[in-house]
Amino acid sequence: MQTVIPERNEKGRGNDGNPETPEAFAELEKGVHAALETYSNVHRGSGHNSMASTFLYEEARKIVLEYLGLKHNKYVVIFCSPWRAELLRAQLEPGSYEAVSSREIGLPLGVWALAVKRKALPGGAPFPSGGGTARLISRDWVIWDRAPDKFEAGTPAIINVITFARALILIRQTGKQIFLNPVDGKLTVAEILNRDNLEEYSGRELLKKLRQNMIGRSVGVPTTEGIKAFINFDNSASTPTFTPVWDAVRQTWRQPKPVQQEIVGEVRSVIAGMLNAPPADYDILFTSNATEAINLVAGSLGSYPEQETEPVILNTFLDHSSNDLPWRLLPGCSLIRLPVDAEGLMDLEEMDKLLREYNEEYQSGKKRIRLVTVSGASNVIGTCNDLAEISRIVHRYGAQLMVDAAQLVAHRKVDVAGCGIDYLAFSAHKVYAPFGCGVLVARKDLLHFSEAELEQIRSSGEENAGGISALGKSLMLLQRVGMELIAEEEQGLTKRLLHGMEKIPGVRVYGIKDTDSPGFRRKIGVFVFNLKGMMAPGLAKELALHGIGVRFGCHCAHIMIKRLLGVGPGIERFQRILVTLFPGISLPGLTRVSLGLENTEEEVDRFIHVLGHLNRKSGSLAIKQDASSQDGSPALSRKEVKRQMKIFVKDKTREVYFKLR
Repeated sequence: MQTVIPERNEKGRGNDGNPETPEAFAELEKGVHAALETYSNVHRGSGHNSMASTFLYEEARKIVLEYLGLKHNKYVVIFCSPWRAELLRAQLEPGSYEAVSSREIGLPLGVWALAVKRKALPGGAPFPSGGGTARLISRDWVIWDRAPDKFEAGTPAIINVITFARALILIRQTGKQIFLNPVDGKLTVAEILNRDNLEEYSGRELLKKLRQNMIGRSVGVPTTEGIKAFINFDNSASTPTFTPVWDAVRQTWRQPKPVQQEIVGEVRSVIAGMLNAPPADYDILFTSNATEAINLVAGSLGSYPEQETEPVILNTFLDHSSNDLPWRLLPGCSLIRLPVDAEGLMDLEEMDKLLREYNEEYQSGKKRIRLVTVSGASNVIGTCNDLAEISRIVHRYGAQLMVDAAQLVAHRKVDVAGCGIDYLAFSAHKVYAPFGCGVLVARKDLLHFSEAELEQIRSSGEENAGGISALGKSLMLLQRVGMELIAEEEQGLTKRLLHGMEKIPGVRVYGIKDTDSPGFRRKIGVFVFNLKGMMAPGLAKELALHGIGVRFGCHCAHIMIKRLLGVGPGIERFQRILVTLFPGISLPGLTRVSLGLENTEEEVDRFIHVLGHLNRKSGSLAIKQDASSQDGSPALSRKEVKRQMKIFVKDKTREVYFKLR
């Protein structure tokens, strides 16, 4: 689809002659709301929503190039936070790039777009590094992805980027000033964060209302059984959002800067209270995602004054690549990995032994384990390790503890001070606030940056006032529901899923699957599985034809997936050759299901029903028991569903970018 941006005349007005238009924010919000209706993480998912979000995100690159008047075949657009943009610009020659930011057009999105000449892109390992920057990872080597993915570590600010692109279209149509002077009346922080149309509810009633207020819940998608509501079982990748969260975002966008700064301060207090990270003991920095937060800790560790000892980082085979790549690329540091068992539980006796050998008995010369960094919850098999006990062991030997809590905060109560955590990172887009915000909680005086560097990092994150507002509102809603209730609900759905899947002969689930085992209470609603006779990509695509979105592949946890699949050194070497010779090839991996607040027993039952059918038919036939869907639409062939999915994506793109008036 060719993107067409209306031209602007020499006075900065649209062709209709209108100056700053009071409808600008309303027009902007129409498209963003449409994007939220089908929001999903990009590139690595299956189903209608992932297809739509991916297309919208990639289309935004074209819109930026056309806004800047640059050719697609000579430039590549990389979306960054302000901090990352400065890091990348420092590696580029003058004249090799052009840039445009959300700040200069008056929107608090924290988005920079760098249009870089393809031949000018830096080679070697990227910084920051993490999820999405690599195509294939082994314990000892990495094959980096191609640009732009190589330079967009972690989940990008998808909705903010889409917002930015739509704003550029509106600016070209109407004029540069349209977002610089908000037209709505000034609101207080309390009005934005505390008030909503659900404020009379709490607990289970609020949870019920939130499910009804999930944006996109009523959107029907084409399936082999006709038009049905989409089922999102990909919450570990990214979560949808709710109307009260979206309301807080759009209200924040319209506020003057002093109010936005007040919101940033208030949300910092909300985070400190919810995670028990007292402001007297902890700093809270806003970032673009958890990956950026972890890279900050790595950068800080690399800035320590030279010491007589050599630092060692200890993580596990369970960790996401965002909690692996930054450490292995840190100059002067060694990385060792702790084994985990088949259920994803760490060997704490082995951890104690390693710490004692390095830090007490000095068996490795000058090497000392300075930092132990672990996943709060696995994004592959959902295991939550005992952070309090890990912390006790780590601190006994004088090391520090970092927790990658990206998969934890939305599902379990987190006690930073109570567990003695030194650093904790998480992302808002996994906490029902997909507007490009991440968080780093760090014990005071542990971050080693200059005052100038720290101010640049701080201001970079705080530029995204809308995303920070979304996170604050979402966390407040979770508190009103109650984290204990959320855990109870998700464990109930997980039990239902596992009990249903164990009755399907061809299914193999990895990790904790015995719901009566003591370890089950340490499991969130995340697991990977395979179906006999079907590769993971094919299975995910078949589920998509039935309106169920999951994720397939290595889930940015290549080492763990290869261990689960029994991939030995010989096969691993072959994979390396294959990916090097054929960069476009996708390795199979495993299929993942991950639950969230919006999921219901009915959705679980439908998934089990479809999976059972695919097991019997090997995915070759559509389910035929219903001649039509609940709204009377006819059943569709697989070929017709695929055709209509493409139409669905094109229609959504027109709605987001092209239907401006």
